[in-house]
Parts: sequence; C-alpha cells; structure tokens
Amino acid sequence: MAFPALAADPPRLVCFGDSITAGYGLQTGQTYPDALQRKLDQAGYHYKVLNQGISGATSKDAVAELRAILQLHPRVVIVEFGGNDGLRGLPLAETRKNLDAVLTALEDAHVKVLLAGITLPPNYGPDYIQAFADLFRDLAAKHHAAFVPMIYTNLVNVPGTIQPDGIHPTAKGSDLIAGALLPALKPLLAKGR
Repeated sequence: MAFPALAADPPRLVCFGDSITAGYGLQTGQTYPDALQRKLDQAGYHYKVLNQGISGATSKDAVAELRAILQLHPRVVIVEFGGNDGLRGLPLAETRKNLDAVLTALEDAHVKVLLAGITLPPNYGPDYIQAFADLFRDLAAKHHAAFVPMIYTNLVNVPGTIQPDGIHPTAKGSDLIAGALLPALKPLLAKGR
C-alpha cells in the first residue's frame, strides 16, 4: 500500500528574546512574531515563526536556553536580548560575553542570525547608553549577523505603540517592530518551498 508523500514542514524562524518577543501584556496573536508570520505569509515566504520569548529574561537566560533553541532546528533566529540587562544595570562585559556565546553557538550550528538591538531610557546617561548600543553593533560586525540597531525605531513618536508601562509594545507597536525587522531579515530567507 502506497502512502501519499507528506509535505515537508516549512523551515523554522525562531524569535528568541525577552518580554518584547514574548508579548508581555498582549493578547494571543498580537506579538511581533505573530505580525512577522503574517507579513512573511503575505510576501510569499514559507516559514514557521516560533515565539521563544521569555518575559524578564536576561542575556544569561539566553545562554541557558540555547540547547532548547538549537533542538528546534531553526533555519533563522532573531536574537532580542539585552534590554533587561541594561535596565538592571548589569555589567556590559557580562552582557557582551553572553550574547557573544549565543551568536557563536548559532553560528556554529549554521543558523542564520538577525541581532535586534535596543536602547535604554535617557536617565541611564549618554555614556552608558552609547556603550550599550556599541555592544550590539560590535557583536553584529564580529559575527557578520544581520542587524537592526534599534528594534523600536519605527515606534518613536508614534502614538499608541507603547503600553502604559512605557516599555512594552502594543499590538500596533508589535506590527511596527515586525516591519522594522523585515528588511534586514529578507536577505536571510529563501522564497518558495
């Protein structure tokens, strides 16, 4: 008895990050990974977007979760960590070491990477904020990763994109984040099946 050939599962695109990725305060379907899935589908890219966001996670947590991410056998991973490190005032050297370990492990597994950076509130001071931004830029260059320096770039001064906590995106904000990531992401993707 012959069995019909099963369609191959689409390649996986993993969104690996903190509460911005997880969708803190949002309803099902309102996260940026959800918006990214819709945008990829509309553009004819056949990927399965998996949300592996962990609210409250730091770059140290990212290192701890690496094995689970690699077991998903992703084709592409968006790495979005560091905001909680900065908000907690963790040493930049520690954040750099942790993110470097994450990017190295993904690189060694031949996974394509998009590194998403973020900034900190002005009260952290211009020197710390600049050093924080440089950390992402340096790591992206070192690992030849696709890079979006500021994941919130399209949200600045747009009403209704940030929740009342002043930190997390709304559904509208999540859609704008997906739109900001897409141009850097497309060169990593293959069209068709």
